[in-house]
Formats: sequence, C-alpha cells, structure tokens
Amino acid sequence: MFEIEAVYEGGVFRPVGPVELPEHTRVRVAVPAPTRPAPSVRDILARRYASGDTDTAARHDEHQP
Repeated sequence: MFEIEAVYEGGVFRPVGPVELPEHTRVRVAVPAPTRPAPSVRDILARRYASGDTDTAARHDEHQP
C-alpha cells in the first residue's frame, strides 16, 4: 500500500503528482478528519458564561486596588 497526495476540488480528488496505476483502477481514499483552528483570545472572551451572579457591576469596586 502507498499514499498519494491529492487535492479535493469540484467534487473530485485530483492527484498532486503522477500516479502509476492502470486506468479505471478502484481505490479507497482515507481522509483525515478536518481540524478546527484554535479559537482566538477575542473569541474566547466574547463567549457568555453563566456565573450565577446577576449584577456584576455592583461588585466592581471589590476588585479595584
């Protein structure tokens, strides 16, 4: 068994380089699961979290030096 590098475009896997297989040879393609990019700090800070505290502005001064 060997690997062939290919690009998926237009609904078809196209080999990046030459492939030495007879025409109409059936093959099985194993594709790795797509990975999600890591979230940015901005994305993380934009998420809402349920802290249970309904009025965090009222406690603002508790955290000031």
